[in-house]
Amino acid sequence: MADSAVQQSSLEMPQARSTYVKPSQRLVSLDVARGITIAFMILVNNAGSGRFAYWPLKHSEWNGWTPTDLVFPSFLLLAGISIVFSTAARTARGESKSILLLHIFRRAVILFAIGVLVHGFPEFPWATLRIYGVLQRIALCYLVVGILYLSTRRAATLAGITVACLLGYWILMRWVPVPGYGLPVRDIPLLDKNMNWVAFVDRHIFPGRLYEKVRDPEGLLSTIPAIGTTLLGVLTGIWLRTARSFSSKAGGLLAASVTGIALGSLWGVWFPINKKLWTSSFVLLAGGCTLLLLAICHLLIEIKKRDGAWTYPWRVFGSNAIVAYIFAELLEATLNAVRLTPPGGTTISLKAFIYQRVYYPIVNPSFGSLMYSLSFVLICFVPAALLYKKKIFIKL
Repeated sequence: MADSAVQQSSLEMPQARSTYVKPSQRLVSLDVARGITIAFMILVNNAGSGRFAYWPLKHSEWNGWTPTDLVFPSFLLLAGISIVFSTAARTARGESKSILLLHIFRRAVILFAIGVLVHGFPEFPWATLRIYGVLQRIALCYLVVGILYLSTRRAATLAGITVACLLGYWILMRWVPVPGYGLPVRDIPLLDKNMNWVAFVDRHIFPGRLYEKVRDPEGLLSTIPAIGTTLLGVLTGIWLRTARSFSSKAGGLLAASVTGIALGSLWGVWFPINKKLWTSSFVLLAGGCTLLLLAICHLLIEIKKRDGAWTYPWRVFGSNAIVAYIFAELLEATLNAVRLTPPGGTTISLKAFIYQRVYYPIVNPSFGSLMYSLSFVLICFVPAALLYKKKIFIKL
């Protein structure tokens, strides 16, 4: 009896351990989710015409949300997951905490610098060059969250910091008077476009360098809840590296997804969902939607083993996501910088010329705009596919 029990236990143990994600193991579902996210980011950032683009492919004007608004927070949450897996892999190779810290600082500085240079390309107007941006926010969130994760791996502590970021930001934006304007709700509208803490601080730090002149969607104070988004990714990464079965992990992702969407929608009644201010309700809603995407990918790929040809384009984009994004931004800037003067016409950018002559006549202007966006994504796919084929994975 005892011998058979020991034999049965020894047979069961490898099966239990097989669900644990090893430090060197990559989750294909994570790469696919990241690839879908970056491809959609390139798609919505490069419409043939911002005026004629379909509404799901445009950002919400202010309060509220569209599918496009979910792209950036999805990338940040997935970046948080990558912090967990990357740290585990580097630790397994014997890298010390000081080396890991140096790596975090170096990568954050490189990302931030590239972000600033991409904004300036190709003219580099130094006097008005925008300092904030997508890569810059990624750099700041990566730096802060990377240091936090090196300091503590306790999920409860990291969850507490996440809650503090979201509640603290809500208190600031709702209950602290804005200098020169007054208390939100009582003296000024809640989340007024110009009379809020984020816009107030940004106008004083970088006057003349903001994306929307007097405000910026990647402002300094709104980076606080964005850090919360990245921490949600870290918590997800910790969950994915546990010894639970893949089905249990998928179930946990789904439960967290439903919870995030429900809590974000509920909180949005008092603290409106707003991507440009990255409100706390937006963090929860967007996080829930991202976890839903990840749960679906996890179910199909890790559990059902349906990781065939359909995953290829997403693995290509996901393996060099930052490089693909930078290439897209530089290509867009180049198309806008090149000027043409058609016979009998006015001077326009090469992008406008291509859209008007090739895509505008297709069905209708909105459909033509979508076709331009899809063509742009396909062009960006080519260098990413070449890197993937040569097994070159650039980690900036």
